[in-house]
Amino acid sequence: MRKLMLTLIVLVLVAVATLAAMIAFGTGAAPPPMASLSDPYRNVDMSSLPAPQSLTARDGVKLAYRYYPAASATPERVVILIHGATASSPSMHPLAARLAAQNMAVYALDMRGHGDSGRRGDLDYPGQLDDDLGEIVGLVKSRHAGTPLALAGFSAGGGFSLHTAATPLGNSFERVVLLSPMLGPRAPTTKPDGSDRLVKPFVPRIIALVLLNRLGIQAFDHLQTLAFGDFGRPELTPNYSFVLMSGFATADYADDLRKAHAPLAVTVGTEDEFFAADRYTPTLDAVRPGIPVTVLPGLNHIEMITEASAVPAIVAALRGAER
Repeated sequence: MRKLMLTLIVLVLVAVATLAAMIAFGTGAAPPPMASLSDPYRNVDMSSLPAPQSLTARDGVKLAYRYYPAASATPERVVILIHGATASSPSMHPLAARLAAQNMAVYALDMRGHGDSGRRGDLDYPGQLDDDLGEIVGLVKSRHAGTPLALAGFSAGGGFSLHTAATPLGNSFERVVLLSPMLGPRAPTTKPDGSDRLVKPFVPRIIALVLLNRLGIQAFDHLQTLAFGDFGRPELTPNYSFVLMSGFATADYADDLRKAHAPLAVTVGTEDEFFAADRYTPTLDAVRPGIPVTVLPGLNHIEMITEASAVPAIVAALRGAER
């Protein structure tokens, strides 16, 4: 019995030491920058970027957003825009301005952990982004009572928007449009080297934190687990903590597709560097047939939100009249 106890103690110590090593040393260097992620913004006119406004969340933190009034006093719908990984509301300016010109009132958000919303790269607890979005939706509904509300998310924001559609908050939206959405690193839509070109996941640390979370230990969830490439834009968020990485995503795209309360639509470019445009339709149809997917020729990842040629398809998706 004594030998058995000693063996168990040694095994526990080895396990603890292994987890500690995975947490302490299981990191890595960020990938090199990609010109295709920064070059499209060089020709974007930001002179008309609206000044940031803010909503004070339940914890007292100010959540930033930019408001784009519709072309008329009676917008046909209101659109909440969710930016992609590392970004913030200015990245959505080209698309937001063009949607406003189509008589849609637009709220482009700085999701908590990005831009001017909270501390960069981190959240306080799992599900905080859901709570924040719920407060934003409440604000928007109070200002635009009776006007149809849509949600549109780009890249990681598209994955988060899919997650949102599957929560009770999804009932608030007439449509949820996913722009080049990140469905997960192992989703069939993600190219084999797609995610690695954008971000370095700290896989050993992530594995260790997942195991600890299953044991109810969340003390280390604020450690960094993702490092993004340096794209030469100081407004970007270069690192994500484990809790932000987990929250700003769809944890299970298939489950979220099955549970989505709002009608969904997808737009993606043929030249997307990270996601295979031709894989979205079979991937979605395998879970929930009939979700419209519009593939736009010649557009890469960022061009989905910077190029005017993408707007007609996005507007059609928001209206439920996909081409």
